[in-house]
Amino acid sequence: MKSTFLKSILVVFILAGVVSCKNNETQAEKEIEAAAEASETAFEYKIDTNASELKWEGSKPTATHYGTVKLSSGVLLVHDGKIEAGSFEVDMNTIVDEDLEGDSKSNLEAHLKGTAEGKEGDFFDVKKYPTANFELTGIENNIVKGNLTIKDKTNAIEFPAAIVINGDKLTFTSEAIELDRTKWGINYGSKTIFPNLGDKFVSDIMKVTISLTADKE
Repeated sequence: MKSTFLKSILVVFILAGVVSCKNNETQAEKEIEAAAEASETAFEYKIDTNASELKWEGSKPTATHYGTVKLSSGVLLVHDGKIEAGSFEVDMNTIVDEDLEGDSKSNLEAHLKGTAEGKEGDFFDVKKYPTANFELTGIENNIVKGNLTIKDKTNAIEFPAAIVINGDKLTFTSEAIELDRTKWGINYGSKTIFPNLGDKFVSDIMKVTISLTADKE
């Protein structure tokens, strides 16, 4: 009986170890890869910054806020009807909230941008880090992979996107991308970083949807 009991305990520990390893593999950060390179004969599609934007959403226990941020530049390189490479730059000074009005709206925008005195580093600190950047590393089966840089920190991300190329026009629309903002050092109100916040926290997850329109040069 004692031998059987010890064997059972051993099996439990082995199984627990296997589960733990699998969880660690699932949660492991993706490796940063080199930027994709385009063929010499690839066509350049310049992103129309007036018709393109990122939609964002953030939440806390008492509210969900959402809005947009504009792009300042970008290009996608296309060969044989497929995007081979590309990148774009986001103008962080253009953060706009769309669910509030008046002082509440302007106060939230100032807090997110870091233009409010004493709150510069809480979120995006746009005076110090005026842009964010995305660099494509590959696309496979409509899964876009790339390196996202915010506040001088770079992490690899991937997400599904619908890409349509119709002659001289290209549209690119991602599904909602869930980003853990703490990976980019945006720690304000994070219960992961500050566990004693109670219900006065802001979710670590920010959702971003990318909508691009580009024209062949």
